[in-house]
Amino acid sequence: MPGPLHGVKILELTSVVLGPWACQILADMGAEVIKVEAPRGDSNRTLGASRANKNMAALYLTCNRNKRSLVLDLKQESAKKALLELAKTADVFIHNNRPQAMTKLGLDYAALKAVNPKIIYCGSYGYSKNGPYGEKGALDDSIQAVSGIAMLNKLVLGEPRYLPTIVCDKNTAMTLVQGVLAALFHRERTGEGQEIEVPMFESMVSYVMAEHMWGMTFDPPIGTAGYVRLMSQERKPYPTKDGYIAILPYLDAHWETFCTLAERPDLLTDPRFKTLANRVANIDQTYSETAKIMATKKTKEWLDIFGNTSVPTIVVNTLEDLITDEHLNAVGFWQTVEHPTEGKLKLPGFPINFSATPESIRRHPPRLGEHSTEILKEAGYAQADIDALVKSGATLQA
Repeated sequence: MPGPLHGVKILELTSVVLGPWACQILADMGAEVIKVEAPRGDSNRTLGASRANKNMAALYLTCNRNKRSLVLDLKQESAKKALLELAKTADVFIHNNRPQAMTKLGLDYAALKAVNPKIIYCGSYGYSKNGPYGEKGALDDSIQAVSGIAMLNKLVLGEPRYLPTIVCDKNTAMTLVQGVLAALFHRERTGEGQEIEVPMFESMVSYVMAEHMWGMTFDPPIGTAGYVRLMSQERKPYPTKDGYIAILPYLDAHWETFCTLAERPDLLTDPRFKTLANRVANIDQTYSETAKIMATKKTKEWLDIFGNTSVPTIVVNTLEDLITDEHLNAVGFWQTVEHPTEGKLKLPGFPINFSATPESIRRHPPRLGEHSTEILKEAGYAQADIDALVKSGATLQA
């Protein structure tokens, strides 16, 4: 059965991770996604391990399945004309260039709305164009810095540090998907298209400050910002006799179960730990007492003790462990795809399970320009016209 977005046509003019991963999410849910690339291709095509083709590297492969690739050199008028022709039948147009660059290209919302009034035009970039940062460029590291994430790490590590994951790209990608789906729903009800702006900075401040507003929630403030439990230097996986374990007896019911099964009933009457509020107020001591207990047994012993309780308890996986994780394999999370040039690929599955409209991997990550001729023919171009575009360098066919 087709996915929930079957019949939705998306033009993607994005690169790196934010845009490509967002569009892959939409494609996994059934949307038809045409990835429009410059002749040099998405910059991520060459990042990570590669096999047969240096332009089909790992970071590209994990963010671009279920798409078709069309090469257009948008510096050429003939290529721009082709894009606008495709926009006439598109439902959504997504880009992650600065808005000033799109205006200069002649591909801003006004230009696409002129050929398709119902189009949903989505731009995602560093900062809202309406603010003083509106013309700044941005990548994940810079948004981790400006959104407060890097400085949060100073409280634990002693210096500002970036998280070893591109959290800003990926969180903004999911925010983008939410926006597009909401706009599609609105258009379904009203027939009205619109422009959507999904700035990384605002998306990440919303993400970070959901829990970290703390005392700044009130006006005037009645305390400082920062959820104290998350900023404790003791908040980390606990060493056991033979490894590590993650356990969080968070709620009062968790704490009671934990202290009872760990044979530490004295902690239940200790005023520092009696309630969740007490434990958070004394978070360093809460964590240090938990650490002392965890150090007394092996990891498997603790998993056996708490495995059937409501206390969140789980192993601490390495990245390599995830490939063999019994749960992920039991639910079929890892997907094997045969690629025509790159051979067998292992890709992460889609995390949402639809009962009536299941997601699927229908297309391998495309080679650069793999579908240029096919897509242009669908737009009404004759072969002679396509040949002229190829000859001028406005497009290229893999």
